Amino acid sequence: MPHHPAYPVGLRLSGRRTVVLGGGQVAQRRLPALIAAGADVLLVSPSATTSVEAMAERGELRWERRRYADGDLADAWYALIATSDPEANAAASAEGERERVWCVRADDAEAASALTPATGRGAGVSVAVLSADLHDRDPRRTAAVRDAIIEGLRNGTVVARTPRTSADAPGPARAARAPRVALVGGGPGDPELITVRGRRLLAEADVVIADRLGPRDLLDELPPHVEVIDAAKIPYGRFMPQEAINNALVEHAKAGRAVVRLKGGDPFVFGRGMEEVQALADAGIACTVVPGISSTISVPGAAGIPVTHRGVAHDFTVVSGHVAPDDARSLVDWKALAALRGTLVVLMGVDKIGSIARTLVAHGRAANTPVAVIQEGTTATQRRVDATLDTVAEAVRAEEVRPPAVIVIGAVVQVGADSGPLTT
Repeated sequence: MPHHPAYPVGLRLSGRRTVVLGGGQVAQRRLPALIAAGADVLLVSPSATTSVEAMAERGELRWERRRYADGDLADAWYALIATSDPEANAAASAEGERERVWCVRADDAEAASALTPATGRGAGVSVAVLSADLHDRDPRRTAAVRDAIIEGLRNGTVVARTPRTSADAPGPARAARAPRVALVGGGPGDPELITVRGRRLLAEADVVIADRLGPRDLLDELPPHVEVIDAAKIPYGRFMPQEAINNALVEHAKAGRAVVRLKGGDPFVFGRGMEEVQALADAGIACTVVPGISSTISVPGAAGIPVTHRGVAHDFTVVSGHVAPDDARSLVDWKALAALRGTLVVLMGVDKIGSIARTLVAHGRAANTPVAVIQEGTTATQRRVDATLDTVAEAVRAEEVRPPAVIVIGAVVQVGADSGPLTT
């Protein structure tokens, strides 16, 4: 029989008889996908791996504990031949030819009537890769191609965009699309610390409304047609800043655009993320929330500070410092915080650190408690200033520390002193 390239096809096996011969490692790898496809699986094998046995015990397949016998492929739509007996494999393959059952053979792909591609799933699609070269069937190569495609789909470097009308030319096709908004936590600043899902959604966006603390380098990678809006520069008019941002999200979503609200860190950690979700819900627009790596943990870690450490700190508390302790608007119980023995992580507190430090000392925290202030953590311009509660205000002034910065208070500041900054 002449050799021709395999014809790729997707099999719909739901409810259809599928026979698997052999219960070893090959079956263990292939069975989950067959079960997920809804196939009516019959396993014929005297023995099976522990994992395959568990599938049978859960009722995901029927298992007949015996060797292959002629007639086992009757009425089957598809068969996986993977026994350790070459003669049984050849006999089953011959039966498949007679009965016109597509058969995959683990021991001899050339003698099979079907081939198993290297498959993977990501971003809502299945990817299957077959070698086009009949003389090059190295499974490592097809697996590498599959992995590269899946990784690209997941991290946003490979984007399959559905054909759309122009972002600047509303039309029937655009109006018909359901509004789509994603609230994405961009992480602490390093563009590689955004989540895989967040990066993929960013790559699919028509409009990105970004905070200044978001990972700015990612915006440079967006296609030229993507409209990038600086949230700090949205015209406010008669609206408060947050109201104006909410209105912009709703307006662009209702225009049929895929909108990403890109925020620094995690959108629900002092990020007003829930206010935006609620505003979208009030407008009847669903929102996908993608958590982000919070600077409360990642920035200290990047500076060599663990927020907890065995024998040093068994807890850590995160607090916003944007309102001074003596401000009537403050919701923080600073007296209670001063009594804690663990780590205190303060965000948005650079300009209030003097007042915060004095309040903690006044309520009992030792004046020589170590403090670290990490400016622009995880980025190329990261720097760390060390002090104590009684010296931190002057240190911040002398070193001209500017936001964004994360302040860590507690004994953990000295734990990693000999290690220096860590690579993230």
